[in-house]
Amino acid sequence: MKRQIRFFSEVQESILMAFRAVISNKLRSILTLLGILVGVFSIILVMTAMRALQSYVENELSGLGANTVQIKKWPSINFDGPSSWQKYARRTDLDYNQFKKLRERATLAKGVSIIEGFRTDEASSRFETSNPNINLQGVTAQTFSARNIVVEEGRAITETDVESRRNVCLLGYELAKKLFPYTSALGETVRFDSINYLVIGVLEKKGSLFDAGSDNMILVPLTTAMNYYGHRRSMNFLIEAADRASYEDTIEQVRGALRSIRRLKPAEEDDFEIESNDSLIQQFQNVTLSIRIGITVVSSIALVAAGIGIMNIMLVSVTERTREIGVRRAIGAKKRNIMIQFIMEAVVLCQMGGIAGVILGVLGGNIAAKFLSVPMTVPVDWVVIGLVICSAVGIIFGSYPAWKAANLDPIESLRHE
Repeated sequence: MKRQIRFFSEVQESILMAFRAVISNKLRSILTLLGILVGVFSIILVMTAMRALQSYVENELSGLGANTVQIKKWPSINFDGPSSWQKYARRTDLDYNQFKKLRERATLAKGVSIIEGFRTDEASSRFETSNPNINLQGVTAQTFSARNIVVEEGRAITETDVESRRNVCLLGYELAKKLFPYTSALGETVRFDSINYLVIGVLEKKGSLFDAGSDNMILVPLTTAMNYYGHRRSMNFLIEAADRASYEDTIEQVRGALRSIRRLKPAEEDDFEIESNDSLIQQFQNVTLSIRIGITVVSSIALVAAGIGIMNIMLVSVTERTREIGVRRAIGAKKRNIMIQFIMEAVVLCQMGGIAGVILGVLGGNIAAKFLSVPMTVPVDWVVIGLVICSAVGIIFGSYPAWKAANLDPIESLRHE
């Protein structure tokens, strides 16, 4: 117990001496810790921004619906190279006739639906005209449940609207405010691409980076949009399972039904993609993992370079303080006391640079998050990892100068001028 108390006392005294040594050589200390600061700053900056973005994207992707999957001709993310796109391009489009057949055969599904963009243009009312970036999308009745689209005012599109190809629409929250600043949009007429639509509902406000377009879109019955604009590309189907327990069975039934509809042979692979929240989130995490690994490698090189710089500075410090070391040894200091002192000095330098890098990195990362309109965050795990790495750099690169200082001959050291 006494040995432990004595050891911690020595460490505390060494840390205080290290702080005094750092303060007494301000310029040299600042130049030394800059390397550590840059390395830690780059790691924490990227990890903070990536953590904020990842958390936000995962939350937004979950908006697809917990028990919903998409069926698409093209994958959302592809890492198989340019040649793979030719394979996807050769696939048959997913069209409305296949959708109707699938809806009949997918008996386990709670709903089979579509949301499809058709045209971007300006929208106008008797009060105002919007910017020419309003996206008109065709939907079916069950799209609202599958995509967690909430109607704040009025009603959603029904099967009757789809079957009758009615000229009705729902407006995004911001678009409704823009076009009808003085009155409710319900019952009003909106003109889009020279076509008039009766407003039957207004959507709940989204107001986020990836869903910003939802606040400025027009939803119309899918068949109405197809009636005006035709259909020239593959559609995306939305499959909603009744619950989590039947989720896997529903997906397998849908896969089998769609393979039959598209006349695929048993040995042929699926010529469509099935994407869920989990698969999209996993793909996004794989992308960010590569970025994080790359940044970590580059920053690690910067930290190693900074560590070499610290070693050089500490060796210079040993030479300058040779007489001081001799005096300390003469009055009873042991080798381990000298080693602890110089190692602590290296660790203090690294930690000062590391703390500054962490603060600047967190601030910089959250400024980037604020700029992207995503929630701010503090990656506590990476902050701890960064500071631990700083201590490791100080110990590793401070060990040789500390060993050299501890092994100086006391008599020769006292003679040093």
